[in-house]
Amino acid sequence: MLPADDVLVAGLRSGDEAVFASVLDSWSASMLRLARAFVSTDASAEEVVQDTWLAVIRGVHGFHGVSSLRTWVYRILVNTAKKRGVKEKRTVPWTSVEPDGGPTVDPSRFRGADDAYPGHWREFPEPWVLDGELRAVVGQALDELPQRQRTVVALRDVEGHTSEEVCAMLEISPANQRVLLHRGRALVRTRLEAYFATGGAA
Repeated sequence: MLPADDVLVAGLRSGDEAVFASVLDSWSASMLRLARAFVSTDASAEEVVQDTWLAVIRGVHGFHGVSSLRTWVYRILVNTAKKRGVKEKRTVPWTSVEPDGGPTVDPSRFRGADDAYPGHWREFPEPWVLDGELRAVVGQALDELPQRQRTVVALRDVEGHTSEEVCAMLEISPANQRVLLHRGRALVRTRLEAYFATGGAA
C-alpha cells in the first residue's frame, strides 16, 4: 500500500529514490498494459512508460493536486502513448465513439414489452470464476476489441479504476466512457459465452 499523495509528491519532489521506486513498482505494470493499447509493439509501450516517468519527474513540481497523483500520472501516460500511436498511425480521436452497429446484446435475450418485467434478462448470464484458461480467453477477447473499448474495459475491469478516474485519464465524457465500457463488456461477454457453449473449445 502506497502512502498518501502528499507524502508521495513530497518524496518525488525531493528526489527520494525509495519513494520513486515504490511508485514505479506499484504502477509500471498497469501503465505498460495501458500504453500497449495505443502502440504497435511491447518495446514501444516500454518506451512510452519510460518517457512518462521522465515527464513525471520533470513536471511533479507543477502538480497541483486537482486530481489524484495516479490519475495525473496516467493522464501523462495516455497523452504520451497517443502521440506515439498517432505516429504509428494506429489511433483515432477519443472524442469519436464507434458508429452504432446495432444492439450490443441480442434483444431476444430480454423480456418483451408485454412481460411483467419488460427489458429484464430472460435468463441471467452465468457468473464466471476466471481460472488460467479463462483468463487467456478474456485476454484474447480484450486484444480483439477496438482500441478505445479495450482501453476503457482494461482500466475499469482489469485495473479497477473508477469511471471518474477513467474519464480524467482519457479526457472523455462520462457518456462516452459508459458507451465504450458497455460495448467492450458486451463483446467480451459474447466471447466467453461462445467459449462456454462449446465446452471450452472456442
